[in-house]
Amino acid sequence: MSTENNSTLKSYIDSATGAVQSAVGNIVGNRGDQAEGELKQEKAHAEHAASHDTAKVPGFTATSDGAVAADHPDRTSGSWKQTAGAAKEFIGGAVGSEDLKQAGRQQNREGQEQEARGQVKDLGEGAKDRFTGQLGNAAAALVGDREKQAEYQSQHDVGKAQQRGAEHDIQKEAEAQKNADL
Repeated sequence: MSTENNSTLKSYIDSATGAVQSAVGNIVGNRGDQAEGELKQEKAHAEHAASHDTAKVPGFTATSDGAVAADHPDRTSGSWKQTAGAAKEFIGGAVGSEDLKQAGRQQNREGQEQEARGQVKDLGEGAKDRFTGQLGNAAAALVGDREKQAEYQSQHDVGKAQQRGAEHDIQKEAEAQKNADL
């Protein structure tokens, strides 16, 4: 796991610090401070983007800092139920079986609900692990326990991957729904 924390909060703080430094440099006429402030802002924007970078594959999410998290089983199972339900609905429509078509719709809805439950669980667990990892890392740093720091950093990073994976899927579903409504 990366020891450099590409956190969203850190990017906001760095961006604000850079903006203040750039403004002060501009006011007092110090081009060096102004340029350094602008550079901090650019770096902060890159940090923000990096904190949201994920690679999503079925069942797993990997983040730019090297953490990998498995999806909650409800997400995977729900997704498969949706696929099977859609297939039943299609076949029911093709052969003229309203019962099979309705069974497919019902299975699809059940799969959507199950996947949503898994996403909520991943969001909650991911946020909890990020918070616990961040606090534990800080506490371990205070007492100089590098081994515990690494453990807590890993917990934070995996929580982040878990959370970002759920966010990715929720966003993808929202976009698909929006396109379907058009």
